[in-house]
Amino acid sequence: MSAAAPLVLNVDDNDGARYAKTRVLVHAGFDVIEAATGQGALDQVRARRPALVLLDVKLPDINGIEVCSRIKHDPLTRSTLVLQTSAAAVQSLDKVRALDGGADSYLTEPIEPAELVANVRALLRLHRAEEALRDADRRKDQFLATLAHELRNPLAPIRNAVELMDPKYNAADAIVRDARMIARRQVEHLSRLVDDLLDVSRITHGKIALRMETVDIASAVATAVETNQPSIERKHHTLRVNVPATPCAIRGDPIRVAQVIGNLLSNAAKYTPDGGAIGLDVRVVDGSVAIRITDNGIGIPPAELGDVFNLFMQSADSLSHSEGGLGIGLSLARTLTELHGGSIEARSEGIGRGCEFVVRLPLAVTPQYPAAAENESAAAAPQSARRVMIVDDSVDGAESMSVLLDMLGHQVCVMYDGASALAAAPEFKPEVVILDIGLPDLDGYQVARALRAQPATAGALLIALTGYGQESDRQRTRAAGFDHHLVKPASLEDIERVIAADGANGQPRNPGFELRTDPAS
Repeated sequence: MSAAAPLVLNVDDNDGARYAKTRVLVHAGFDVIEAATGQGALDQVRARRPALVLLDVKLPDINGIEVCSRIKHDPLTRSTLVLQTSAAAVQSLDKVRALDGGADSYLTEPIEPAELVANVRALLRLHRAEEALRDADRRKDQFLATLAHELRNPLAPIRNAVELMDPKYNAADAIVRDARMIARRQVEHLSRLVDDLLDVSRITHGKIALRMETVDIASAVATAVETNQPSIERKHHTLRVNVPATPCAIRGDPIRVAQVIGNLLSNAAKYTPDGGAIGLDVRVVDGSVAIRITDNGIGIPPAELGDVFNLFMQSADSLSHSEGGLGIGLSLARTLTELHGGSIEARSEGIGRGCEFVVRLPLAVTPQYPAAAENESAAAAPQSARRVMIVDDSVDGAESMSVLLDMLGHQVCVMYDGASALAAAPEFKPEVVILDIGLPDLDGYQVARALRAQPATAGALLIALTGYGQESDRQRTRAAGFDHHLVKPASLEDIERVIAADGANGQPRNPGFELRTDPAS
């Protein structure tokens, strides 16, 4: 009998009846053990942990209903399924008494073989579903605890950095500069956590969308390496990168392709001890681009190798060696790779033997690629000064953004509610409006429509800067007349890139066009 077959304990003091039921169950593919007494049944349940007990009511020592009750009240055995049977206790009251005693089902004998097998299979399906729910509940609790830990971690260095930058401490310029970089790194870390959570939601609801274009793999690799460079340097890892000398490209979403590679590099950095080695190798093989990330880190136990891409999967051994995380990165990498028509594979020879992940993506043959890359570079060229209006009821957010844009040479006007923005717009005549959606009086959608209706602002570049980033939110901003939708906290580089792309275009904007610059889009 296969070791994977469910184990059933058949309890009956009647040798003939017990033999007949055992034969039926074995023939149906179950692994069957037997007991002829109530005490024998309890001993077998504790020792062998069967998935189901087929339990006769009438037993020579302990009544079958009492045996069921003891099984269900024992913390070690209470999840065991019990199918109560009886040839004598066939009244409704008998069935009620057995079910109230904890039995999962009740059959009266004689039992047709097909009925017996069907009932056993149905109960086992229920058992598997309950186990899956319990496992999901355990993972949920572990995930929420991890999430709380990961969200709190960056707050301490951010708070310390803010204190260091307070003028009352008269900190040296070098210390203030370091504090500023600490705060920036931690904010970026928090942003990535939120982006990952939003991606999980989109994937779960089938709403993740790709912005397809020609993607230079070398550029995607460079972006992924740049993103992970701080953590790699902090742990003194040696990173070897090998990309083909001849440019190779795929059709895909450049942000998402870089995210796949970046997630795998991040995973390697987390689970590789200080001073370890990480390799990133890109090759063209049989019409595909093969991206291979290797490390000499802690490795993956053979029993867990098939689960590494499951959502929220983190083994107990890996948690003690990593720098944290939500157990989302590898799952996102697999989903995004498959959305691009590719595949991803994990390999490891076991604990302490390192890991290897191989991503394969279909190669694109596109002679237009050099021209597309040239146009993209031109779009990213520096932009001349513009009149920019910021509308946001978050005073800190609006003022800090105003200072940054002013330092870049833009003429900036700040308003904290929609009515004030509409009143100031005819005189200021903004060329760019960075507009929050959740305003205290008029919401951002109403303000955008009103700005489009005013002659002085009908052609302004409208940028929604908001904490709402679902696809339905993007559809609403497009319908209201926005040109772009950025999700908070957007970096200054993202905002300047959108403004620069508008200026480099030099043509009337297409209201339906949307340049997505946030990683979670």
